[in-house]
Amino acid sequence: MEGRLSERDRPWVMRTYAGHSSATASNALFRRNLDKGQTGLSVAFDLPTQTGYDPDDPLAAGEVGRVGVPISHLGDMRSLFAGIPLAEANTSMTINATAMWLLALYVVVAEEHGAAGAELAGTTQNDIVKEYLSRGTHIFPPGPSLRLTTDMIAWTVANAPRWNPINVCSYHLQEAGATPIQEVGFALATAVAVLDAVRDAGQVPADRMGEVVARMSFFVNSGVRFVEEMAKMRAFGALWDEITATRYEIKDPKQRRLRYGVQVNSLGLTEAQPENNIQRIVLEMLGVTLSRSARARAIQLPAWNEALGLPRPWDQQWSLRMQQVLALESDLLDYPDLFDGSPVVAALVDSIAAGARRELEQIQRLGGVVAAVESGYLKTELVASLAERRRRIESGDEVVVGVNRYVDTEPSPLTTTGADHVEQVDPGVEAHATAAVRAWREARDPAPVAAALARLRADAAGTANLMPATIACARAGVTTGEWAGALREVFGEYRAPTGLSAATGGDADHSLTAVRERVLSTAADLGGGRLRLLVGKPGLDGHSNGAEQIAVRARDAGFEVIYQGIRLTPEEIVAAAIEEDVDLVGLSVLSGSHLAAVPAVLDGLRAAGRADLPLVVGGIIPPPDADKLRAAGVARVFTPKDFALTQIVDELVDVIRTANALP
Repeated sequence: MEGRLSERDRPWVMRTYAGHSSATASNALFRRNLDKGQTGLSVAFDLPTQTGYDPDDPLAAGEVGRVGVPISHLGDMRSLFAGIPLAEANTSMTINATAMWLLALYVVVAEEHGAAGAELAGTTQNDIVKEYLSRGTHIFPPGPSLRLTTDMIAWTVANAPRWNPINVCSYHLQEAGATPIQEVGFALATAVAVLDAVRDAGQVPADRMGEVVARMSFFVNSGVRFVEEMAKMRAFGALWDEITATRYEIKDPKQRRLRYGVQVNSLGLTEAQPENNIQRIVLEMLGVTLSRSARARAIQLPAWNEALGLPRPWDQQWSLRMQQVLALESDLLDYPDLFDGSPVVAALVDSIAAGARRELEQIQRLGGVVAAVESGYLKTELVASLAERRRRIESGDEVVVGVNRYVDTEPSPLTTTGADHVEQVDPGVEAHATAAVRAWREARDPAPVAAALARLRADAAGTANLMPATIACARAGVTTGEWAGALREVFGEYRAPTGLSAATGGDADHSLTAVRERVLSTAADLGGGRLRLLVGKPGLDGHSNGAEQIAVRARDAGFEVIYQGIRLTPEEIVAAAIEEDVDLVGLSVLSGSHLAAVPAVLDGLRAAGRADLPLVVGGIIPPPDADKLRAAGVARVFTPKDFALTQIVDELVDVIRTANALP
């Protein structure tokens, strides 16, 4: 037929983001998904693994195996990939601060499988910049973190040339509020910083920089405005080609090609009428597949019920089948690019590209992406942008079907099974992982461990590439917490800017004025001053978008807000509540650890003599768990269906008035 390609395009790599409970359970899930036609693996790690803690560390309490698989040492990695030939696999690992460590474990296990480094194909995300801005699993300051990234890139170019050592990740930037222009501009600024660091480090010869560029990949978000998303990716590809040709003088157009994978937008999935999430996921997939010249190399789709909890294998299968139907049943892959020559698409692409250039130039004027992180510029821009998006949703200017329009609904047969419509993590997982890591330490030879860690500290204090010392640690039986702990001793830890100082939510709706008046009158009833709200993020959960938006709206309503950022212990939250003499404590927990973290704070307040201080909680909290929290003493439980921030702040005033016996 006229217009068809002479040979049909090959489908993209199809993945599902998977991993939970234990390495053994996750291995069974991987093998089941591969048997169903999945063509690549995408590993989700739990928060202790992502932030460099072993399961028996006090900071890991309640987080082990919840949002991913715990990997504490070489034995866990062996179990994770048992029976999976790594020479044939294409493995994506969503790991950042501890990316070098997980890659080292993977390399050693691959060697045990008989696979050489040159045979390994896959990706480590390894984009630490977006962790400071949106996801919060950073450990070290920007400088040492960029060194780890640079060392990994240099090592893979020489030893694992098919491996993508970094996946510059704009996905979480969109979830944190980035517009398409900001998403492209901020991601390109990160890529420029990484390439500059590799070039300037001198570990890669100048004539091999093309190989570095060719192994740079991106991980992007695709929202429901799929026409705009398609144009965004065309603009992204054009700008990447331009930057790599001019700034780095890469001659080979194949090396300059934008190589990207996608996870479509989980932020837009709703708890209300969750069946609507299916069509959202399909439309978002179209945004990164319709344009052949800007088509994703790999796609992983969320499941319809991710706003409710951890998806089951059946839910992941449904998302995989969406990809397979599009790639194998439809005629999408039969044709050249559908949009070449379209003036509408060309104008949209040019507009996004021009805006992204301006963002990139602004970041460069500030001194580059690291300086823009440290100054708080990038975080403030994202918080403000997300506040504007929330304002549009609350005002109805931006429609979310089932949430702010067409909210009447029939009962969903998909959720009639109650708690059974999401995967349940066995409470015994953490106890088993804790015992297992202690047994691993007892069984190993301590001398090689001590020697490997001493070498790692010495190399970190100098200028040597850290990948060989990290691989030596993996072989010696070092644990995740020990590897990260050694580097913490040398590099220190980093607390990123919160971005709240200059952000404002504006007048989201006409009711904000009335809430301001209630805040003022309640403060007067309590004896003057301002109402004080402590917003706390207990545990290792770094997804701070919701907490930040509550903080911005509460401040706009007249509260004095104390927000110290992510990753606080219950003891630190209690101490801040007492020291700041707050009227209300609000906790945000999105990792599923609420039944461990929240009671710990309540117990701490009682021990400090402040059992009277009210506490509210927000997060992805199933109804049975919400009942348990209320029974434990929590005054209110907010979930994603509570999208109206001004109404939430009004309820916070109610809680304070009730706690103080005010009418």
